Amino acid sequence: MKTQKVYNRLPNQVSRKEFNRFIAPYLSHPVKGRKPKVSLYKIFNYVLHVLSTGCQWRELPIRKNEISWQVVYKWHNRWSKDGSFLNLLEGTVHALKVGYKLKLQKIHGDATSTVAKKGVRA
Repeated sequence: MKTQKVYNRLPNQVSRKEFNRFIAPYLSHPVKGRKPKVSLYKIFNYVLHVLSTGCQWRELPIRKNEISWQVVYKWHNRWSKDGSFLNLLEGTVHALKVGYKLKLQKIHGDATSTVAKKGVRA
């Protein structure tokens, strides 16, 4: 009997408990100006949906009149530029390392597992 390898995929949604515990501490929050109409938890899940499915920002399945795709994009852009996503990645890797749950033999951060279809140029 063959055993099939199971790979963990990126989630396209996180629970509020997971967001508050693992993600919220690393994301920048609004300091001044208008606060978003919906929580950062919902905005993050919309961003996660775009990143995991590859859909266009305009095609986000947003509930009617909840928030616009432009606001979700604005928060994604802000978190990308201010280093929030980098802090999230570094914090997660550090937490996994401390908890002895990080297995480096399974990480391909530089796409070394990608097949080169035409081979290498001389």
